[in-house]
Amino acid sequence: MRALQDGQFLGGATGGIYDSGMATHFSNEALKFLRGLKRNNDREWFGARKAVYEREVKAPMLALIAEVNEAMLGFAPENVRPPQKAIMRIYRDIRFSADKRPYKIHQGAWWARTGLEKTSGGGFYFDVGGTEVTIAAGVFMPEREQLLAIRRYLVEHHAEMRAVLAGKKLRSLMEPYDGMPLTRAPKGFAPDDPAMDLLLCRQWGLVARLPAETATRPDLVKVIVERFKVAAPLVALLNAPLAPKPRKPMF
Repeated sequence: MRALQDGQFLGGATGGIYDSGMATHFSNEALKFLRGLKRNNDREWFGARKAVYEREVKAPMLALIAEVNEAMLGFAPENVRPPQKAIMRIYRDIRFSADKRPYKIHQGAWWARTGLEKTSGGGFYFDVGGTEVTIAAGVFMPEREQLLAIRRYLVEHHAEMRAVLAGKKLRSLMEPYDGMPLTRAPKGFAPDDPAMDLLLCRQWGLVARLPAETATRPDLVKVIVERFKVAAPLVALLNAPLAPKPRKPMF
């Protein structure tokens, strides 16, 4: 992992402080490990190479999250998360799945909004795999009550949503995520509502899929932050009806 050879990753109260002259990125060895994991998704293979995973994949991801956090303080402070909280487990939850492969084939991170960490509010996502890098932002698995709240909000704010999605820079960097649309108007909404194309969606978001080699570029953090920044207005809009309301002072 080139970045950690050039600098130092220190655990701290914020989950990690990365001190280096070069922005964090992944090594070719990391991509090789992830491609190998896709072909050999079993505990014996992973166990023999766990040190490679810790050194080449997990450690740089933690360092990368810390660097992205610093940039996000300027445009999405509510979504800044300690690296150990933002990083996603490489281990799959197979308790209720017919697919018993024990490992994910990519390393991901999710920046949830403060107050919505245990639900599925709007957030930012990054993962690196052996064949692709994914950068995304939005609401992807809303709970039933959240889904209804967002739809009701969009009835009044669909023009604002459309303006965000029409942004020239945003469209050059990301594309709308498949919203898994319904085939008919959701219950309680008029079929001729001007916002209906948005109300039919069951998720709202943006995504950029880039070649895996993007992860090895020294400007990887810049690539991620640039996309997170243009997507931030969408995330804020979707979180508006979900975010916890500030408490009123007692006196």
